[in-house]
Amino acid sequence: MSAQDLADACAEIGYPIPRNVIANMESGRRAVLSLVEVMVLAKALRTPPICLLYPIGYVDQFRQLPSQEGVSPWQGMAWFTGNTDDRDTKHSMLSRFRAHARDQRVALAALEGEKRERWNAETSATHAERDEAQRAQADYAEKAVLAKYRLRQLRIAIREGGGTPPHLPTALADVDPPVGNTTEEDTL
Repeated sequence: MSAQDLADACAEIGYPIPRNVIANMESGRRAVLSLVEVMVLAKALRTPPICLLYPIGYVDQFRQLPSQEGVSPWQGMAWFTGNTDDRDTKHSMLSRFRAHARDQRVALAALEGEKRERWNAETSATHAERDEAQRAQADYAEKAVLAKYRLRQLRIAIREGGGTPPHLPTALADVDPPVGNTTEEDTL
């Protein structure tokens, strides 16, 4: 894509970045980019913004911060996104939201598996097939209950930390207790 093509694409997005500014960015004459420029350029280039910041696959090392030695772009991206085991960069709310996304996926998959095995039990041709499907259905049901429990606990922790939990799909509407009817048993 030429600098003019990129400038035209930025203008189509609604945030014009002139061709000469793009040329100055490419040559290094313009060393500072605003966050909005990074996002607009990424949209115009049809790539995630993180890929403009961390050139994974294009360089072996780069300086994450001006005063530091080089690190791999992969390590830099992990730090930037909070996806490291480094104790100094832990952010409890980020960890809780990641766990929430994981447990939500597990709960939805378990509910889908339970539904599928229920159908298998109802349509089985033999008693053995029905019994196997019912055992699998019970296993999925147990996995769903455990994942929902973890979700409920995470949502409580997010609220206690001053955050707002993510929206839940309809299939998981029973994870949160009804508003105004919360008892200690509801949180167990």
